[in-house]
Amino acid sequence: MSKYKAAIFILMAFTTSCKQETYKQGKILYQNFCANCHMEDGTGLPGIIPPLAGADYVRDNQRLLPCLIRHGVQKPLTVNGKVYTTPMEGVPKLTEFEITNVINYINTSWGNDYGIVKHPDVRLLLEDCK
Repeated sequence: MSKYKAAIFILMAFTTSCKQETYKQGKILYQNFCANCHMEDGTGLPGIIPPLAGADYVRDNQRLLPCLIRHGVQKPLTVNGKVYTTPMEGVPKLTEFEITNVINYINTSWGNDYGIVKHPDVRLLLEDCK
């Protein structure tokens, strides 16, 4: 009986550790390509770089995020009622899968609960980028 308890404990520990590592690639990519401006905790730089944590723009513009990540943006953006005019450089070398993982990391981090995007949807949205 104790052998079964040990197996269940190991299975539960493994399952729990997997849940804690959700979007691990997205986190690594975010840290390498986004955190230098948007900060590790997604708070951005007040008045200069918009936050991603608790950002209404991220929540309300999910369909624009793949193109913003790949191509950047030059126009002003309003985030949580504040206008940000600093241009954002894109990261064109990220694959569709990597962009999907970055978005899902952002959507589920820092208290964000903005849902999950799927790779086929990101692929279609990237095809429509201008």
